[in-house]
Amino acid sequence: MSRTRLALIAALTLTAGSTATALAVVPAGAAAAAPACTVDYKVQNDWGSGFTTNVTVTNNGAAKSSWAVKWTYAGTQKVTNAWNAKVTQSGTNVTAANESYNGSLAGGGSVSFGFQGTYSGSNAVPATFTLDGVTCNTDSGGTPTPTPTDPTPTPTDPTPTPTDPSGKVDNPFVGAKGYVNPEWSAHAAAEPGGSRVANQSTAVWLDRIAAINGVNGGMGLRAHLDEALKQKGSGQLVIQLVIYDLPGRDCAALASNGELGPTELDKYKSQYIDPIASILSDSKYAGLRIATVIEPDSLPNLVTNAGGTAGSTDACATMKANGNYEKGVSYALDKLGAIPNVYNYIDAGHHAWLGWDSNFDPTVQEFYKVATTNGASVNDVTGFIVNTANYGATKEPFVKITDSVNGQTVRQSKWIDWNWYVDEQSFAQALRTKLVSAGFNSGLGMLVDTSRNGWGGSARPTAAGPTTSVDAYVDGGRIDRRIHAGNWCNQSGAGLGERPTAAPAAGIDAYVWVKPPGESDGSSTAISNDEGKGFDRMCDPTYGGNARNGNNPTGALPNSPLAGKWFSAQFQELMKNAYPAL
Repeated sequence: MSRTRLALIAALTLTAGSTATALAVVPAGAAAAAPACTVDYKVQNDWGSGFTTNVTVTNNGAAKSSWAVKWTYAGTQKVTNAWNAKVTQSGTNVTAANESYNGSLAGGGSVSFGFQGTYSGSNAVPATFTLDGVTCNTDSGGTPTPTPTDPTPTPTDPTPTPTDPSGKVDNPFVGAKGYVNPEWSAHAAAEPGGSRVANQSTAVWLDRIAAINGVNGGMGLRAHLDEALKQKGSGQLVIQLVIYDLPGRDCAALASNGELGPTELDKYKSQYIDPIASILSDSKYAGLRIATVIEPDSLPNLVTNAGGTAGSTDACATMKANGNYEKGVSYALDKLGAIPNVYNYIDAGHHAWLGWDSNFDPTVQEFYKVATTNGASVNDVTGFIVNTANYGATKEPFVKITDSVNGQTVRQSKWIDWNWYVDEQSFAQALRTKLVSAGFNSGLGMLVDTSRNGWGGSARPTAAGPTTSVDAYVDGGRIDRRIHAGNWCNQSGAGLGERPTAAPAAGIDAYVWVKPPGESDGSSTAISNDEGKGFDRMCDPTYGGNARNGNNPTGALPNSPLAGKWFSAQFQELMKNAYPAL
């Protein structure tokens, strides 16, 4: 989160069950000596019996080629799995040591890792941390280094977060636990080994009008919000809602087509957005932070699939001509953005869709147009989300866009195909910069859907590829193992990605699980249904592809159900290939 209030946010430490204390002030001329190291231990999610934590270690001493951080719990906390560090525990004593790829820690440098744990009773933050035997967070004389906190805490918010003049916090994910959807959690927990992730926060998809009140006895919007209030307790909680029912929805695909025809904009407004806005406006839910994901795939389709190119469709040309995607998204931004505790994030495709200059700049122009017409304002936009329900790697550790092989840039490889980006985080950060320069607010934040982009398991590369050719280098080193970066349906070999995490990198509000792992992208064969969902050959593992994926095989799993239905085989594969591993 690279924002104007970054310094203050960095000073706020999230601690489960803690209360804010007075602002510590160092008198003029009495600055404390720098600590030898600092450890920032932040509980990201806490659901009463388990939690996830992110730890950032800063080394202010000599450079290290390996490191180990130790602490002792005062309660019953048990670490169950970790990522970016080898974490071991003996009784209440915990040691986190570097992995093979992140042992180097320069003087003044930082490294981050995370883990999941269980507990009963209280979940207090450990009092003392050491780095290679040296006590951290103390000055050279052993005096604890004061950490500034909010001088005027709000009793209902134990972890105050800076707000803008509208009353909204800068990043709704900071200082808040995530909503655990009981319906998805039950599916996950029923799978062998699924309890390891069943308490992760996932988004609630409102993919048709009936979903507002609940389908086939399932939870409706109010039921989810009521449950969110229970999970919230006395702290803060963010619940994610996917707003997904535009007229002529998903014009370039069939598996996720919707119930409304291309001209039914009025029905979208009056029977879908208005009822949602009415429920979210209920003062009962004013204490929740509600993050909306606005209409996946819609606006990017207008940029790339409506203008006579190889990937264009008649359906997308129709939606571009009638303007109903733009009018619908503007209306949703306006109505939902007016609610003080709602944070709108517009879907922005992914790097392998919009990462070329011919797509990137027109996409920014399209977003700005929609956010400033038909009643909408840039103030209605908290940020954007990339990789929704997709598989692009968050970060490619072994392939950089600046790499070259035998005088050839990696952009010439078949996989990258002259794109300017190789992963989602670099794409999101660059897009954010461009959006702000185009007129969006400087506090804009980005989300990355990491629910299925882990690409772990035995096929995950551990080093750069061979330098015999640019294609061998890229294909041997890329962790995204899809046959083609345009493949999107139930991808074979995929794994769970980074767990939901607030503020993981500059400009990134959060890693989130918007697509609930285990829910199908579409059926591998035609299945009759009353949800408007068609059969897309990109979900058929026997299909040889089309122009949009370079006429490559789809890489889709067989025997998949309709989009949104539970797909046990996929969930098992996602857990098996998870990275960080479960």
